[in-house]
Amino acid sequence: SKTWKEVCFACVDAEEFRLAQICGLNIIIQVDDLEEVSEYYQNRGCFNELISLMESGLGLERAHMGIFTELGVLYARYRPEKLMEHIKLFSTRLNIPKLIRACDEQQHWKELTYLYIQYDEFDNAATTIMNHSPEAWDHMQFKDVAVKVANVELYYKAVHFYLQEHPDLLNDLLNVLALRVDHTRVVDIMRKAGHLRLVKPYMVAVQSNNVAAVNEALNEIYVEEEDYDRLSESIDMHDNFDQIGLAQKIEKHELLEMRRVATYIYKKAGRWKQSIA
Repeated sequence: SKTWKEVCFACVDAEEFRLAQICGLNIIIQVDDLEEVSEYYQNRGCFNELISLMESGLGLERAHMGIFTELGVLYARYRPEKLMEHIKLFSTRLNIPKLIRACDEQQHWKELTYLYIQYDEFDNAATTIMNHSPEAWDHMQFKDVAVKVANVELYYKAVHFYLQEHPDLLNDLLNVLALRVDHTRVVDIMRKAGHLRLVKPYMVAVQSNNVAAVNEALNEIYVEEEDYDRLSESIDMHDNFDQIGLAQKIEKHELLEMRRVATYIYKKAGRWKQSIA
């Protein structure tokens, strides 16, 4: 091994790269020597020749994880256009933590996200996507990742992220998170942002849970839209809301149908005096 190394390095210095590669293939099958060879080539700026050596090494009978990983690191540094294909082809033969570090250093966010997913680090994948969305975001992939995160705070970070960057897809995201999020908190986020109406489809979909914040938000929207049929249906089927507050809000409404809804609420609440006022 020592002799191979001496000859290999002498060939690199003499720019006899074909001979260097023949020697190198006998060295890189040793895990401990691989890094030394890689550094020797890189320190002399022989990046293409090193990549060629490692690519040839993939086909060796004694090819090991170190070769596949080192080639991935080299692609991350010098040939980023080949990186994703390499990761996808050889994901089971890579030292993923090492390649994660290389992708992070070289700012290859799409590839970094892919590696985090392969390594079941879904929180890191979601965070990377949101922090580097121009390169890393893909809606279908993000939905798959979002339902697997461990830190529930990331659900609400995702709601803010979609509100800012992809409001047209927010309801679709919330549909997959519907069994996981706190509906009151989602409504609160949207109310503070002034975009409650944007998530109306989501709220309609989860209203069967009879959550006060959802009921009140929808009732508010129906009053604004003067949709008295939907309002009547909502208060009939979902009773968890400030009933008297709503009745007081609409008892003097210019629409007769709205005033009738107020009367109906007072009757339901046993406020006969107000119901006939």
